[in-house]
Amino acid sequence: MDITTVLKKEKLNKEDIVFLLGRTAQDELDQLYSAAYAVKKEWVGNVDYYRGLLEFSNRCIKNCCYCGIRRGNTEVERFDTPKEDIVAMARWCYEQQYGSVTLQSGERQDPAFIDYIEELLREIKKIGGGALGITLCVGEQTKETYRRWYDAGAHRYLLRIESSNPKLYATLHPQDGHHRWEVRKACLDSLAEIGYQVGTGVMIGLPGQTLEDLAEDVLFYQKQNIAMIGMGPYVAHHNTPLGKKVCEDGLDTPKARAERLRSSVNMVAVTRLFLKDVNIAATTAMQTLHPFGREMALKAGANILMPLVTLPQFRTQYQLYDNKPCLEDGKEECRNCLSSRVASVGDTVGWGQWGDSPHYFNNLK
Repeated sequence: MDITTVLKKEKLNKEDIVFLLGRTAQDELDQLYSAAYAVKKEWVGNVDYYRGLLEFSNRCIKNCCYCGIRRGNTEVERFDTPKEDIVAMARWCYEQQYGSVTLQSGERQDPAFIDYIEELLREIKKIGGGALGITLCVGEQTKETYRRWYDAGAHRYLLRIESSNPKLYATLHPQDGHHRWEVRKACLDSLAEIGYQVGTGVMIGLPGQTLEDLAEDVLFYQKQNIAMIGMGPYVAHHNTPLGKKVCEDGLDTPKARAERLRSSVNMVAVTRLFLKDVNIAATTAMQTLHPFGREMALKAGANILMPLVTLPQFRTQYQLYDNKPCLEDGKEECRNCLSSRVASVGDTVGWGQWGDSPHYFNNLK
């Protein structure tokens, strides 16, 4: 199979996806990323959109085997950001013309949390007369809860499937009845039925994961009609079951991390080639593995960035993985840094725009 021939295809099949995901030679990678960037320019433009990331609480009822804020991690000091501070951060994002915010926290399903999110959404929607786009990333909930939050002003929701392979998913989560792949998939279905722009994504470079698994992930995005995709390399956290095992098994070497990064950029490129008009994030995890990881993703087809605006005093307690970058940066510094990264790849920032997924609206036609 020849990469030039595959890249000229009007429509890729699973075999093509597996082939492209497995490219490692630099000349082939250059061709792959160039083709993906050309599709990005044609279908979504070389404009990148900001989602000011507000990590407002690290309390979580889940005990996922890879996550640094898992319930069982007693090293973490738990925090809740006061509502007035969250609203103030959202207002700062509006004043900086970010266009959108993402509200992210550990997962809770209690009535107090559900009410709190609803009130928070209504407060943020008052800013600029509803000028800010809002993405929620607060885990699995009932359809009724999702509907309440949608009615309160959220219109995008990110819920990562982590792997479209239920068997691989099971290796990442305790088998206690509270971490079921089928429940997560049902949540994605509920979100779509309500009318959200639905986002999901996977971890790349997991132990036991194959190129066929990753190809199926891309096909899963298509089957689920996903509008926005947030995916990135698996990065170990030292105080998690999976992180400890990966390190003990010698699977977290510099070479292994470089391979996970390359696979992640390949996934961005192939997803852009295959789905064309979706939003794809250049995730922070990529920058964790390489200083220019986010630029690599942008040049391979990503078009979303999430500058950190979490209060500085809470940032070290919201580390899903080790060595998270930008923890010491002020929100102004993060804004300027990302803007220079965007300019360095020849893109511009879509200031003051929601930057909704064209795929969502194209699908409504």
